[in-house]
Amino acid sequence: MHSVWLGEFLGTLVLVLLGGGVNAGVTLRKSYAADSGWLVIATGWALAVLCGVLVAQAFGSPGANLNPAITLAVAIETGDFTQMLSIWSAQLSGAMCGAALMALHYAPHWKVTPDPAAKLGIFCTNAAIRSPLANILSEAIGSAVLVLVAGAIYSHGVAKDGPANGMGQWLVASLVWGIGLSLGGTTGYAINPARDLGPRLVHWILPIPGKGGSNWAYAPVPIIGDLAGAALAGLLLHYAHL
Repeated sequence: MHSVWLGEFLGTLVLVLLGGGVNAGVTLRKSYAADSGWLVIATGWALAVLCGVLVAQAFGSPGANLNPAITLAVAIETGDFTQMLSIWSAQLSGAMCGAALMALHYAPHWKVTPDPAAKLGIFCTNAAIRSPLANILSEAIGSAVLVLVAGAIYSHGVAKDGPANGMGQWLVASLVWGIGLSLGGTTGYAINPARDLGPRLVHWILPIPGKGGSNWAYAPVPIIGDLAGAALAGLLLHYAHL
């Protein structure tokens, strides 16, 4: 049972389970990790990316995109769009399953956490200051940096034959860590449409105690911004021939 679809599905599931899990651990009441802060969240998401990439590669997706924006950038860079929609379906499905497992894992903690906005923030992103154009720009910049630096990591200019075996995954995780620490404070750095939309759908569907609304008005921001930023970076990589 090895395929690109399965690898992307399982890798994204692990990414969102662990990434959403660190959000939940820091946010939910009576968690041992409660209120441990942004550094823990950024570190947890970086390690979630590492784990997701390793699982995706082990189960048949050597590219381990785990992110529709990266899949779009790769398609633009290579000119091959044939698998894009299939991979997107795997990523969105995996993100939903990962979010559902995270919600189940923390089941007793939802009812003792009174703030609906805090619960929603465990699943998906929102702007620290609501300004749609600025928020889209923030997401676009973060996604462009993700694609550009990931391309540089695997470029001939950095290493003739690419990173040493096993190092590339750690470098990409470090990249996500850096984006979170440096650029994440404006919008929560979705930098991944599936990571935001999948868990938002799960928040909308599941009967979470006192959950409130799912803030669908904001949902287009991490989709438009992330895809736009990744597409621009993909074009740059296409013409730069790294």
